[in-house]
Amino acid sequence: MKDFHFTDEDIKTISKVFGVDPIKRKDNFRFVIDNQKEGRKLSLEIFPDMPIGDATGNLISVYTMNTHIQLHLCNGYVPSESLGEVIFISENQGRVSGLIVEKGAGCSLYANVESEILSGDFTKLAPEVMMSGIALSVAEHLIPDDE
Repeated sequence: MKDFHFTDEDIKTISKVFGVDPIKRKDNFRFVIDNQKEGRKLSLEIFPDMPIGDATGNLISVYTMNTHIQLHLCNGYVPSESLGEVIFISENQGRVSGLIVEKGAGCSLYANVESEILSGDFTKLAPEVMMSGIALSVAEHLIPDDE
């Protein structure tokens, strides 16, 4: 997958989906999403160009009251204002991981999914597997055909 770097325009796009302004820090952008109606709150941090092992890439972190989730080497995202969510994608050697962050302060993670599942026949999959394929299929255009 090609190199991807978050730009100021990407951060504005993400901000628009969540309806909150990011807090610019020295090395990241932090979004605090508070759903008072449902009693949920999460913080999303986007670290552009973070050293990760021998590589440098994007690190996405989500913090909730009970959870800390990270997506290393994020190489793309799909914003959806209509769904009120942003899907952050990491692809490596035909495997896809997707972190879905919702405007309502919800979060889902699908990790190490075979990329073929995203464009396959969902009706042939077990319901537990089908969910990841459907959820991440909107990001299929970010994954090269030759993987």
